[in-house]
Amino acid sequence: MKLAAIDIGTNSIHMIVVKVLQQRNFEVIEREKEMAKLGAGVFATNRLSDRAFKTGLDTIERCVQLADQLGVDEILTAATSAIREAQNGEAFLNEVVRRTKITPRMISGKEEARLIFLAVRNAIALADQNALVLDIGGGSTEAVVGNRKEILFGTSMKLGVQRLLDMFDDQGPIGDEARGVLEAHIRFLAKQTLAEVKKIGFTQVIGTSGTIRTLGEAAYLANHEQSLRSVNAEVIPIENLQDITQQLIDLKPGKRTNIDGISEKRTDTIHLGGVLLVQLLQMAEAKELTLCDASLREGMILDYLERHSQDVADFPIQKSLRHRKSAQLVQKYDADWDSNSHIAALALQLFEQTQELHSYGDFERDILEYAALLHDIGQYLAFKSYHKTSRYILERSDPRGFTDEEMLLIGHVIRYHRKAHPKTKHKKFKRLSDRQRQIVWVLAGLLRIAVGLDRTKNQLVKAVSGQVSGQTLEITLLGTENAELELWAAQDECAVLAQALNLDVILKSESGTVTSAGGSNQR
Repeated sequence: MKLAAIDIGTNSIHMIVVKVLQQRNFEVIEREKEMAKLGAGVFATNRLSDRAFKTGLDTIERCVQLADQLGVDEILTAATSAIREAQNGEAFLNEVVRRTKITPRMISGKEEARLIFLAVRNAIALADQNALVLDIGGGSTEAVVGNRKEILFGTSMKLGVQRLLDMFDDQGPIGDEARGVLEAHIRFLAKQTLAEVKKIGFTQVIGTSGTIRTLGEAAYLANHEQSLRSVNAEVIPIENLQDITQQLIDLKPGKRTNIDGISEKRTDTIHLGGVLLVQLLQMAEAKELTLCDASLREGMILDYLERHSQDVADFPIQKSLRHRKSAQLVQKYDADWDSNSHIAALALQLFEQTQELHSYGDFERDILEYAALLHDIGQYLAFKSYHKTSRYILERSDPRGFTDEEMLLIGHVIRYHRKAHPKTKHKKFKRLSDRQRQIVWVLAGLLRIAVGLDRTKNQLVKAVSGQVSGQTLEITLLGTENAELELWAAQDECAVLAQALNLDVILKSESGTVTSAGGSNQR
């Protein structure tokens, strides 16, 4: 099944086309975007301008034509605040129906908030604690509180970058007095909403939409040498957002593109978005913001799949977003989820039993677990060098639920789980920091042993027990009856862990010593 979702926003018109893989899981196969700025002037005149009316219709018609060419089964369309509030908004939608034969939904602000949260929950690995999600659009800002199980609160505030621009009618630098008025206006309109969300409580603030993602990426680039492959799940300190906002409000529109990450099409309103975002974060007493690259259109897809679940084969239930995304990749590339889950369990046992040696925590533990779950997806394309092909696939996959650094390290651990040891002459490995290289050495060493212990894919080695004594790590294998091939494979893979930890590694079966590897730490 293929679905298209068109988000007729106040700033931009977006479309995604997806291939539905299983319930709640889909792959984006096409994207289309046009900053039509339907809302330009709407909040001052209550009408879509002739330019916006025509640009919007042409953009939607082009999106529908593309969706039809791609063979979609259903086109979902939603219109937000600019269409809701424009006197000629209904006439615009009637013309959309006439020209394209699709029927857009004019959704309420509260429904918009709900759909946005569905998208965020599918893109960010939420904990059991509540998260506050903010989405700054052209005409409104949605605020939602929820967790991975339920939505507790959702509303839409009449605060958006086009609305603020219409109110202040000036794209140029903002002086202290004007900024004070702007901030007071934001606080007045957001006061009740922020009081309610703080009463409910949350431990994380997540921001989505073009304005927030642009500000977040600009703040990131100002403090890092490399750009992000994906902004999703990246955390930005509020101080960095304040610095970028101050730079933007001091500049004329034509100079704002001098800031890395700021596109020409956003120069008229991005400074207002910065003031709005910083004020909301300060009112929420947030110290940082987690970025999310999913928004309303993804929520429309997820809502459709939930309402039409009988038409879509259900995916095996996984305990978290990250497991769901991993299972999706395993299924797509025809790997063995049960075997990989068993390997992950063995690897994590080794990780926990050697913690006094490497002192790693949850971050590194997660890297190892997902590297184990995904280590062999490259066999679908090339068996001989599947460790490299698996990394290649991950470099080009949707990293939702993971940060750039997590995906980078998962890919490297997979790359070095077999064949060549990590070497600084390898260009990609050389680009890692010293800390990252050591993580790869240790985790790849653990994964090598775990993979060897399920060589026949029969899960004969039920568990491992590791004991550290002086400069020796002794690993006892449990349930090793008829597991000679597994023991042979594992004995060949001890050297990387021995070098990473600079000690001797001894493998023992329940009946006696199997093999050992020395810890010569020469890399």
